[in-house]
Amino acid sequence: MPARLMQPSPIPTRAVIFDFGGVLCFHPTEDRFRRIADLLGIQVPRLLEIFWANRIEYDAGRVDSRTYWTRVTGAAGRAMAGKSIGDALLARLGRLEIELWNNYDTRVFEWAAHLRSQGIRTAILSNLPRTLGEALLATPGLLAPFDHLTLSYELKMVKPEPGIYRDAARGLGVEPSQALFLDDKPDNIQGARAIGMQAELYSTWEEFVNGAAGRYKLPMLQSP
Repeated sequence: MPARLMQPSPIPTRAVIFDFGGVLCFHPTEDRFRRIADLLGIQVPRLLEIFWANRIEYDAGRVDSRTYWTRVTGAAGRAMAGKSIGDALLARLGRLEIELWNNYDTRVFEWAAHLRSQGIRTAILSNLPRTLGEALLATPGLLAPFDHLTLSYELKMVKPEPGIYRDAARGLGVEPSQALFLDDKPDNIQGARAIGMQAELYSTWEEFVNGAAGRYKLPMLQSP
């Protein structure tokens, strides 16, 4: 069995920092990706290949949504080389992109709100593009459980770059060592630990509650 990325002796924390995709929301199902694949006339495996191949610059805010989706549609054979996609297609792809990530895990949101009510600072630290970030910001009440947001497109940097973790800690008014970061990607966990953060590789809410949560002196929700 491969070694887990765990902190052996975590210190008491003053803040919890949450990744978005895979922690606060569930990973998109194949059916959700299929909506985009069908629009572009390709199979889901091919969509996933070109979707992620072009993602880093988009999440970092170094290219806009039109440039990103022009690259994706071009790779799918739906756009001519050097010619941007039209407004109607861009708007449709933008809506479908938002729908990839709106299957929220309400248990994690409720825990974040509970932490905040108990004096623990909370934040979101996520690699995501402006289209998605603006949709989250426009959703009434969704981000109320969080004291701070560190969103990659606003900083022009992405995890696991050190500066993005430091922004989250600074925004919460804590030292990196006083914050616990939850993310579903090993590289991002290693990036957080490299600047002195506590960090746990997150898989599911059930696994976290039954395992890692016990190593941290944090208020947990009471079971009904």
